[in-house]
Amino acid sequence: MNFFRILILLLIGGPAFSSSAEGERPPNFVVVLVDDMGYSDLGCFGSSLILTPRLDALAEEGMRFTHFYAQHICGPSRTALMTGSHPLRVAEKGNIKNIHPVVHSEEIMIAEVLKEKGYATGCFGKWDMAGHSQKRFHPELMPNHQGFDYFFGTPSSNDQYVDLYRNEELIEEKADMGTLTKRHTDEVIRFIEKNKEEPFFAYVPYSMVHTRLDASSDFKGKSARGLYGDTVEEIDYNCGRIIDALEQLALVENTYFLFTSDNGPWLIRSKGRRDGESPDDHGGSAGPLRSGKVSTWEGGVRVPTILWAPGRVPAKTVCDKLAATIDLLPTFARLAGAEAPTDRTLDGIDISPLFAGDFDEADPERYFAYYFINSLQAVRQGKWKLHLPRPARPPWLGRFSRNGHIAPEDWAGFEEPFLVDLENDPGEAESVAKENPEVVARLLLLAEEIRSDIGDHNRVGKNMRFFDPFEERPRTPSFTGLMQGAAKK
Repeated sequence: MNFFRILILLLIGGPAFSSSAEGERPPNFVVVLVDDMGYSDLGCFGSSLILTPRLDALAEEGMRFTHFYAQHICGPSRTALMTGSHPLRVAEKGNIKNIHPVVHSEEIMIAEVLKEKGYATGCFGKWDMAGHSQKRFHPELMPNHQGFDYFFGTPSSNDQYVDLYRNEELIEEKADMGTLTKRHTDEVIRFIEKNKEEPFFAYVPYSMVHTRLDASSDFKGKSARGLYGDTVEEIDYNCGRIIDALEQLALVENTYFLFTSDNGPWLIRSKGRRDGESPDDHGGSAGPLRSGKVSTWEGGVRVPTILWAPGRVPAKTVCDKLAATIDLLPTFARLAGAEAPTDRTLDGIDISPLFAGDFDEADPERYFAYYFINSLQAVRQGKWKLHLPRPARPPWLGRFSRNGHIAPEDWAGFEEPFLVDLENDPGEAESVAKENPEVVARLLLLAEEIRSDIGDHNRVGKNMRFFDPFEERPRTPSFTGLMQGAAKK
């Protein structure tokens, strides 16, 4: 940017570095994706037991998103973030759909988009898009083959143990889980230091607070919320370490830092599948929102989100506009001066105006589709959310037809459409469908349009992607891993 352009921007009051223009260095992006953190597990989102001073400070200096959406479970959530698409739309290896997507190599991920603009790209933590297993996964679909220059992390969830990889090399089997958060952060900081002279994208999907929980000796036994609180407080501290590194390297003025979660709290890890509240509970808290992970109630998919970028993101702001992880790809592409894929349908939109505090630019017709593995369960537009009719135990969900992850009353099904006014009833306690028949009719029509476009358990959407060859385009998606135990329902 030359002197005269800077002078003109200063005179008219415009931001000199709001997005990447020709000749400028594009902004850096750091995305922290915590596993299974509930909506109210940070101080700035309502927690009174878990101490998160560093993240609370970032919220005070930046923006809190109060209506930010992920997906209902691990692998789909990561797929949506990386591809800008609802997981059911995304192509998978062998044209087979999985509970946790095995994302096809022809899908385009954020890292690949940014690399076209000269970005250094690094992934630090849990991948979970090449197979939901520490041992049985597809090496050719791991981060180094999906746009990332550097990978330090693990193939999937830490349900029992974690194997650590550096790029494609297995460097440690059954690693000490209490060390993971610090070790991932150490690698992030080294990556930033190494690439400080060029634009970079650091994707940090921490393994915690997915169980099995563990924390380092510096944090273990310190939180009033027990081991779960220990792990959250350690994440808070390590996010602070990343911020400190950005400040020490004079990178703050050109970096966007975004913190979010992959889904709501894992309630099966708390006594009675209740919202986590006691020191013995290993699941988080959704606070005022209903239910948690493995559900399409708000507590399962609305996640705590903080955006920090001094000078570009206005301080002390709250965004109550609908936004989601699917928006990150097109938004980062816009800010970096890159081009999002145009040869395929994306579900995410460019929300860079929201990043800048221009909330009036939000599309009032924006909608969000709540998918549960292979089926559309609800839609939201504006303040209205409509749960679609479904049986209590949908047979098309196979072994998930009995959903033991949430309270029985939250898996009861709906004989009629269940309409919620989320402004007045964030806990989704009461249907107002009878009082608002025109809204119900409009959202039912919207749901049908979504099914036609993306798909559903009984149909292939017109823009559902398949990249492997087949004799005839399928009419219904073929799912693996669902029918085990279906006969027991």
